[in-house]
Amino acid sequence: MTTAEAPFPHISVAAETSPGPRWLPWPIAGNPGGQVHFASYGEWETFFLRFDLHVAVPDIVRKKFARAMKLHLLAWVDLDLIKAGELVAWTALELALTDVYKHRIVEKRRVAAALKGKEPSERVNLSELLRHMEKNDGLTDANIPLVQKSGGSVIGRFSGTQQPALNQLRNDLAHGYPFDGLLQSGLIELLRDLIEYAYRDRIEDYKAWQR
Repeated sequence: MTTAEAPFPHISVAAETSPGPRWLPWPIAGNPGGQVHFASYGEWETFFLRFDLHVAVPDIVRKKFARAMKLHLLAWVDLDLIKAGELVAWTALELALTDVYKHRIVEKRRVAAALKGKEPSERVNLSELLRHMEKNDGLTDANIPLVQKSGGSVIGRFSGTQQPALNQLRNDLAHGYPFDGLLQSGLIELLRDLIEYAYRDRIEDYKAWQR
C-alpha cells in the first residue's frame, strides 16, 4: 500500500475549528462490529489515508477514489459528508470493475448469442460485475483483507445470497432510498480491497519491477 500523494492542508485548517473527539463504527481486529475512537483530526486523517489505492492502480480510478477519501476527511467537520464519500467510492469501484471485467462478460455473451444468431448487449451493470468477481475470478472472503482482519463474511453479498447485496447498497444510496442515513461501517475500506483485488496482477507486476 501507498499513502496519499499529499495531505489535504485546507481540510486540516477547517478541522482545527471543529470539535472532537469522534467515535466511528468500523470493523476492527477480530470484531466486524467494532468502533474506532479519534481524539483529533490528525488521527482521523491518518486512519482514512491508509485506504489510499496502490500506485499501480490506473490513475483515473485512483483520482476518483481520492475524491471519496477527501469527502471522508471532510466528514470530521460534518459527518453527513461520509454518505457523499461512499457514493463516490462506489463509482470508483464500478469504474475499476468495468475496466477489468466488462470485456470478459461481453465475450461470454457474444459466444452464447452467436449460437442463437443474435447480437449480445454490451451493457454491464454493477451486479453482474460483482458476481463475475466471485464466480469467475476466484474472489473469496480469504482474499479480502478487511474480512481477514475483522472476521465475519461478505462474499454472500456479491450474489445476493446474503442481504443486503452489495449492489443493492449502492442502488439505495444512488437512488434516494429514504431511510439510509447512517454510514456503512467499513465501506470505503472494503471497496479499496475489491479494487486492489481486481488489479492484483498489475500490483504484483509493479512490486516485481520495484524489486
